[in-house]
Amino acid sequence: MIPTANLAVMLLQTARRFPDRPGLIWRDQTWSWAEIADRVRAAAGSLASRGVKKGDHILVHARNSNAMFETMWAAWMLGAVFVPTNFRLTPPEVAYLAESSGAAVHVFDSAFPEHEAAARAANPAARLHVAIGGGELDWETLASDQAHALTLAADVMPDHPCWFFYTSGTTGRPKAAVLTHGQMDYVICNHLCDLMPGTTEQDVSLVVAPLSHGAGIHQLSQVARGAATVLLRGERLDCEEAWQLVERHRVSNMFTVPTILTMLTRDDAVDRYDHATLRYVIYAGAPMYRADQVHALRKLGPVLVQYFGMGEVTGNITFLPPHLHSIDDDFPVPIGSCGVPRTGMEVAILDPEGNRLAAGESGEICVRGPGVFAGYHNNPEATAKAFAHGWFHTGDLGHLDPRGFLTITGRASDMYISGGSNVYPREVEELLVTHPAIAEACVLGLPHPKWGESGVAVLVAAPGTMLRPEELPAHLEGKLARYKWPARFVVWPELPKSGYGKVTKREVRERLVAEGVGF
Repeated sequence: MIPTANLAVMLLQTARRFPDRPGLIWRDQTWSWAEIADRVRAAAGSLASRGVKKGDHILVHARNSNAMFETMWAAWMLGAVFVPTNFRLTPPEVAYLAESSGAAVHVFDSAFPEHEAAARAANPAARLHVAIGGGELDWETLASDQAHALTLAADVMPDHPCWFFYTSGTTGRPKAAVLTHGQMDYVICNHLCDLMPGTTEQDVSLVVAPLSHGAGIHQLSQVARGAATVLLRGERLDCEEAWQLVERHRVSNMFTVPTILTMLTRDDAVDRYDHATLRYVIYAGAPMYRADQVHALRKLGPVLVQYFGMGEVTGNITFLPPHLHSIDDDFPVPIGSCGVPRTGMEVAILDPEGNRLAAGESGEICVRGPGVFAGYHNNPEATAKAFAHGWFHTGDLGHLDPRGFLTITGRASDMYISGGSNVYPREVEELLVTHPAIAEACVLGLPHPKWGESGVAVLVAAPGTMLRPEELPAHLEGKLARYKWPARFVVWPELPKSGYGKVTKREVRERLVAEGVGF
C-alpha cells in the first residue's frame, strides 16, 4: 500500500503559506498559523520525548479552547490516534471511553478532576497524564518546549487510524468508529467541494459546538484552506455573543445542529448584529423541522447548507446546498429532503434481506464510498452487522425519489406499531411544530393494552404562548391519519438533549415511565 498524506501536513502547509494570518481566535487572544504550528510541533515532540509513539491512543476530555484545538494536530504529528470525548459526559461515561479505547495518554481539562480520576482508575494502562489549565504536567509546558519540536509529521498509510469517533450511544454503550487518514483526506476535500466551495484564507469560521465531534471535523477544512477559526468564550451557547462574534470577525461560515440553528435564529440578537458576511451556515446531526428551516431562511437568507451523515461516515451521505433551499413549498425539491448523495458516495434504500428498493419505497438508508469508516474498534460483531450486504447500514429509514433526493422518515428504533400499522414519529413531530404554540415536539410509542403501542407527544411551548393540549387534535384533523395521532400530549419546560444537541428519546421514555405516563 502506498503511504498517504498525514492530516497534520495540512497545518504545516497552511503555516508556510500564511504564517502571519490569524488561525485561531479565542477570547482576547489570536494565534497566527505559524504560532499554532510551532506549538503543535513542540507539543508533539514533548510527548515523543516522554515515550508517546506512533499508533498510541490519546484521550482528550476538554472544553473548546486553543489547547483542545492543538491536541488533535499534535496527535497526528506523532502518527497517534486522537480520542476526543464530549466534555458534557459524566465521569463513569468518560471512564468507559478511556478503558475501551486503550488510551496510552490522558489529556484532561483541569475543570474535570472527577472525570480524570475516574479515567485513571478505569484505565491504569495509561502511561502519561497531561492537564489543560494546571497540574503536574500542563499542556502549556508541552506546547512551549521547542527543544523537542518535531519538524516532519509521521509517515502514515491510508488505513492508519487517526481518530476514534465515539457514537453518542443512543442504543447502548458508545462504540469507537475508527476514522483513518485516507478516509479523512477524502472527507476534507469533499467538505470543501460540497459544503463550502470557494473557501479561502479570507474566510472565518465560528465554532458553536464541541470540537470533539462534528465541529472538529468541520474545522479541518478551515485549516486546509487557512480560514481562521473563532471560538465562543465559554462552553455554553450564548446567542448574543455568537452574533456579536459574527459581526466583529466578519464570520463567513459556521457548523451547527438544527437545535442550535433554531436557537440562534429565534433569538432577538439575530436582528441586532450584522450577519451579511455569512455565506454558509451548515446544519447536520438531525433533520430540521420545516417550520424552523423556513424561519432560518427568512432571517439569514440563502446561506443554509444541510448534510446528512453520522460519525461512521463523517457526514458524507447527502447534502442540500443553498440553492436547493427555499421558503416556497412549491419549490422543485421534496419538502423535508436532506438532499442528494455527496460527491463520490453512493446511497441505496435496502430491505431487510439487503435488496435494493425502488424510488419511493421506504427501507433502511445504506451508503458506501471513500467516506465510510474502517469499522468499530475491538468490536468485530458490530462491524460485521454494520457492513451487512456490502453496505454501511445507518439505522435510519427513508426513501429516494426518482432524481436521487433522499427523505428520512425516522430511526428504525423510533418506529412503533399501533393497531398493526407502522407509525413514524418524525412525520407526526413535523406537523405538531407547525402549531404556533409549539416550539419542540418529541413523539414516541408506549405500550397500550388495546393497540399494542400508542403515541405520546412531549411538547415544549413556544415563548409567550399558552399551549392547550386539548386543542391539538383539531390541528391534526385532516392532515394526518387518525391512527398516527398521539393518544396523549404532555407539556414539559424543555426536552432532554445530548451533548451534541440531539433530543435523547431514551431519556424522554425513561422520564415518562418514571412520571407514570402511560395507558
